[in-house]
Amino acid sequence: MQASNFSTLGFSNTEANSFDRMPLISVIIPAHNNETTITTAIQSMIDQTHIDLEIIVVDDNSTDATRAVVDSFPSVRSLALPFDDPHRFNRRGVNINAGWMARNFGIDHARGEWITFQDADDVSLLNRIETQYELAQRFSSAHVCIGWQSFNEVLLGQTLDANAFLQDHPEALMPSQTISALAKKTKGFGCTLLGPLHSLVPFPLKRRTRFFFSSWDPYPFAGNSPLVRRDVFDRVRFRPRHKRVWPSDRGRGADRDFNFQVADIFQNSLCANIPLYLWRTDKKSL
Repeated sequence: MQASNFSTLGFSNTEANSFDRMPLISVIIPAHNNETTITTAIQSMIDQTHIDLEIIVVDDNSTDATRAVVDSFPSVRSLALPFDDPHRFNRRGVNINAGWMARNFGIDHARGEWITFQDADDVSLLNRIETQYELAQRFSSAHVCIGWQSFNEVLLGQTLDANAFLQDHPEALMPSQTISALAKKTKGFGCTLLGPLHSLVPFPLKRRTRFFFSSWDPYPFAGNSPLVRRDVFDRVRFRPRHKRVWPSDRGRGADRDFNFQVADIFQNSLCANIPLYLWRTDKKSL
């Protein structure tokens, strides 16, 4: 594996020179009891090939040593969420609202022209953010998601040649029209008809009918780590479960709801299934 650069994604020298001034990108890491994994998550951001990064960790009411671990990184902005989510867990003790408040809090404190996210129990390859920004510029997109692969310690500190991957997998690029059509397909007629009033209907009741949620198709690829232009957040934020138009079938899906909302409103989202995100999961890579 080797680091990507502008030429590897098909930029001419003229185009590459126009991007000499790299923007400040804010990376928001929501953390809740992640003392054993957050070090590798932070280090993968510190070592990114995109140099101008602002790394913000939002401690979401941790009860372990997460905050102490974060404070050991002098270059990281450490924030504490000053309130807790009273609906974090459902009646069965399942965390149904993980991280959405911490992400919004981080957005409010971010200074970057672009904002992205990193889960505190996952890792990114080192050219993840650089590749997303290059794709955003190339395709004039305000919202870029990439692909994932299962976490493997062998991949820590590595990069991926994005150009070679796209040459071998041209189908990895999903254009905005396809994503917007998927957003329309998965949006239930009830949410469209009632608008914000749909939030008055309890989620368990809405879940029982396709009137509110017509399809559970996931947002393409890695929905937890989009790169988003700052002005998008003037119109779109992460929402609590009862307000989500695109939740998951279990009622979580803050990422799914956010990404489909952006795709539906702005009509210029891009998904590139380049496996730059390392997810700690037993599921098979997409």
